[in-house]
Amino acid sequence: MKFLHLSDLHIGLKLMNRDMGEDQAYVFREIVEIAADRQPDAIVIAGDIYDKAVPSAEAATLFDRFISALTQALPSAVIMMISGNHDSAPRLNIYRQILRSRNVYMIGLPPQRPEDHIEKITLRDAYGPVNFYLLPFVKPSMIRDIAGTDENGNSLSYDASVHRLIEREKIDGNQRNVLVSHQFYLPSGADPNDVERMDSEIRMAGNIDEVRADILERFDYAALGHIHKPMRVGSEFFRYPGTPMACSFSEAGQQKGIIEVELSEKGHVRTNVLPLQPLHGVRVIRGSLRDVLQQGCEDYVSVVLTDKEDLDVIDMQDYIRQAFPNVLEIRRDAVREVNTGIEAAEEILMDPFALCRSYLGDLDEEEQELLRSVINEAAEGNG
Repeated sequence: MKFLHLSDLHIGLKLMNRDMGEDQAYVFREIVEIAADRQPDAIVIAGDIYDKAVPSAEAATLFDRFISALTQALPSAVIMMISGNHDSAPRLNIYRQILRSRNVYMIGLPPQRPEDHIEKITLRDAYGPVNFYLLPFVKPSMIRDIAGTDENGNSLSYDASVHRLIEREKIDGNQRNVLVSHQFYLPSGADPNDVERMDSEIRMAGNIDEVRADILERFDYAALGHIHKPMRVGSEFFRYPGTPMACSFSEAGQQKGIIEVELSEKGHVRTNVLPLQPLHGVRVIRGSLRDVLQQGCEDYVSVVLTDKEDLDVIDMQDYIRQAFPNVLEIRRDAVREVNTGIEAAEEILMDPFALCRSYLGDLDEEEQELLRSVINEAAEGNG
């Protein structure tokens, strides 16, 4: 059994207000070409299909063309996808039954009622069945009727909710099983602050959305989405492929790709990263104006100038835009000597939770949880 694992398409993305539709169409054509060449049995897309909950008509059209091209290149393959935290789960769930007849499974909502279960798609090869469990992005409030509440009647944590949802499934350990999930998984005991997160990700205050990865051990492979940088979660076989193209300047220099997964007999899994080359790279170029201008290119660039002396703003911008037709940002170094001879203080970035606490002063645990809840609801609303 061979399948391609990709995630976090973020169709409709804008990078510094630059529409990325042309770049996304380019990388999708590249994925289709890879799929046509590798001829997998299935395609798995692990969430965040769109960048916004209500995508534009252009974004929806691009998605339609991408899926249509995949089905034409792989007429006998099964395409499976789930919603992510950027998607509107109900919207993606609308055509769930219609698409099933075309071997396309687009699962927007997790189980809603006690009698519901995680969508399971079973494919077969010479070694027997392979069970794909399709679990869209889960917020505790979405599955209260299934996971239950704590002693105070509040929703459980993300960790407890996801564990209870998976634990109620009758997973046959003698068969090969694959989980497709869009959550922030961490190896047990790991510090979430040690995970490098990208600027394009929605991060929860206090990392309350983390889920212990021990639950993944029930599966032969976990096809994960949500983290934008390629990452393993304590195993070669629990993986985030990252975004197929850079969604922020914090991803500059990352080699993007999709993961080819091959399952033979039970316990034998092989993975291979298939690299993707973007239409335009994303780069941060730092240095003096003279040095920067010598690196002219057509990539999307953020220019950070380190010149100590004042520069003519109009001339500077003209020179830079001639060298970099796709420049998206021009900044001066945060620490530089000003006319007074005193160095300006370097900008300190704080997460919203820490910033609010700095203004509110000491808060007890209940007040901190309320603050986290308010911040996270605001972040999810903007996503």
